[in-house]
Amino acid sequence: MIAKRPGRIVPGPEQESVWDYPRPPRLEAAPLRVRVAFHGVVIADSLNALRLLETSHPPSIYIPPADVRLDLLHPSPASSFCEWKGQASYMHLEVAGKRSVNAAWTYPHPSPKYAALAGYLAFYPSRVDACYLGDEQVQAQPGDFYGGWITAAIVGPFKGDPGTWGW
Repeated sequence: MIAKRPGRIVPGPEQESVWDYPRPPRLEAAPLRVRVAFHGVVIADSLNALRLLETSHPPSIYIPPADVRLDLLHPSPASSFCEWKGQASYMHLEVAGKRSVNAAWTYPHPSPKYAALAGYLAFYPSRVDACYLGDEQVQAQPGDFYGGWITAAIVGPFKGDPGTWGW
């Protein structure tokens, strides 16, 4: 049975609806500074991040490796496959003995349309202490599979809650 999608929220001034995002997804420059923090340490800080916009999903934010503390990330055996971007690899994050399992993912060899993502890292807001777009701390996308960053500028409903897999 396919879950029924609740009604689309009409965006207000200076807001975007995830239902206006394309499928297949669009990759573009993130418009604001991006920061990720975990256990009192800034893990990433970038003015050169990319955001991936896909129907029903808050943007996923991809940060260039030069702007990430790679020394705090460790390869995970986990992987997943995206029909658009290809094979993803995951990384654990560890700071001062505190570990977040599969906190980040990357596409080492993305499909040609998403080649710009190669080596960039995306973080789950739910698996770190804080993620920021500009000065706003983002909210995690519901569910455990998606890593979207929700801000006041994004309206849904969002895929990820129980019952939304069939959207």
